[in-house]
Amino acid sequence: MLLTAWLYGVSFLRSPYDARESTKNERTVARLVWGAVHSRFSGPRCNTSQKSQWNTYDGWQQAIQVQWDTQLFNSKLTMNKLFNAVFCAILLSSSALAAPAPAESVSTNVVFHPASSSSVVRSMRPSSTVSVSAEAASPTVPYASDDPNAVEWNPATEQSAPQAIRGSLGATILGPQNVPIDIQNPDLLAPPTTDAGTVGNAKWPMSLSKNRIQTGGWARQQNGLAGVDMRLEPGAIRELHWHDTAEWAYIISVSLPTRTIEITTEMQLSIMQGWTQITAINPDGQNFLATLGPGDLWYFPPGCPHSLQATNQSVNGTEFLLVFPSGTFNEDDTFLLTDWMAHTPKEVLARNFQTSISAFNQIPGQELYIFPSESPSPDAKAPEDPYGQIPMPFAYSFSQQPVIPASGGTYKIADSTVFNVSTQVAVAEITVVPGGMRELHWHPTQDEWGFFLEGEARVTLFAANGNAATFNYEPGDVSYVPADYGHYVENIGNTTLRFLEIFNTDRFQDVSLSQWLAVTPPELVQAHLHLDNNLINNLNKTKQVVVGPIAN
Repeated sequence: MLLTAWLYGVSFLRSPYDARESTKNERTVARLVWGAVHSRFSGPRCNTSQKSQWNTYDGWQQAIQVQWDTQLFNSKLTMNKLFNAVFCAILLSSSALAAPAPAESVSTNVVFHPASSSSVVRSMRPSSTVSVSAEAASPTVPYASDDPNAVEWNPATEQSAPQAIRGSLGATILGPQNVPIDIQNPDLLAPPTTDAGTVGNAKWPMSLSKNRIQTGGWARQQNGLAGVDMRLEPGAIRELHWHDTAEWAYIISVSLPTRTIEITTEMQLSIMQGWTQITAINPDGQNFLATLGPGDLWYFPPGCPHSLQATNQSVNGTEFLLVFPSGTFNEDDTFLLTDWMAHTPKEVLARNFQTSISAFNQIPGQELYIFPSESPSPDAKAPEDPYGQIPMPFAYSFSQQPVIPASGGTYKIADSTVFNVSTQVAVAEITVVPGGMRELHWHPTQDEWGFFLEGEARVTLFAANGNAATFNYEPGDVSYVPADYGHYVENIGNTTLRFLEIFNTDRFQDVSLSQWLAVTPPELVQAHLHLDNNLINNLNKTKQVVVGPIAN
């Protein structure tokens, strides 16, 4: 309004119809206009914002004043228009001055009252208290769906050919169908509506890996981290060898098959057992020997020569999961004792071992890899070594480590803090009760390579930018979750779910979504999610890891 007053007065003073030479009277009138405006913006009732505005107007005045002092006009302005200019300027300035301006010592309060109308009503009071009444704010985006998006069928019990239908979406399959594959992957054929965008494949069944069959056992591999599922019959040996990367292992044990089959007590006991004897030597010449049972671990540093052999403590021998930190590692590319000897002239061997050539007449002409042999004694000890025993054991009795109970299952972790030699691989073994879940979380620095031991699992990955996908897992399946991907694991079966989370790191790390929100200022959480205050105040400030089903 004040700027309008100034412009209105100036328009008369600089009228193109009555231009004339600038005189002292003109400048006097102009200063009257500027004085009225200036008193509004620089007086004792002027607040900081208004003074800031005046600084801008003051600059304009100086520029125009220079123009008036340097420009000559050709005719005289009539007294009538001169009077109109002064009158209009003063009138508009007075109107502006009449508006109330709060003193610096007076505070302004804004009170919001929900109302049924969408209009906003403002009440101005002399006390400078402002009351704003409005309906509750609407969301900036639509609310999330209430659809539970449950799995459409249970892979363990489904018998009929499943269809690509979820609620009102999808249609039946008219063409050829691989029914067993579709049964095993309900969330690929009929994905939940919360899935969106593109997420790379996060599932690989070991059953689809090519198997290398040998006399006495077999081995099959999947990469991400490089994982090898290996089986040895009692007495069978994975021959003396070494790798250019570290080797970590978990001896597999399961309680019962998830699919219904008739089993005897002897079969049940053998399924639960699997014993392996390991030997090794380090660069300092110190040796090591240990016999490990179901659920136990071993770790060999890169370049450390070692062997693996099944004992006869189980009629079925042993089966174990090998993990190598390098994703490009191939089990077939290991350095094998028999392979090297077969490609070294016997004369060189004789000189190296200080014996005759005939001593090597019966060495194998090619690698053995896995081969049968007599079962070793479970109580065997390492041969006497002048350099002594390895000071940091290559074996760890993970099976004896107590589990940590949670509301929905159990967990335990083995990394370099407890298994000191394992500087490149860490593991968490998780169990989840039916209806429970591994809580929403992510791993900040390392990809997760998972292996499912028992039960039926459903894993959903959040890959940012609106991308999410759900996958289903059965025993023997491998999962892969890139670092920083938010994810959770549900038990969708009716038996306990058990799986491994494995990482290429010396320390296990994860970030819990629930804990993060619990220790964040409640106002921030409320502003983002509009959650009930009672819920926010009761979020658990410790990691839950595994949460149970909601009580009815």
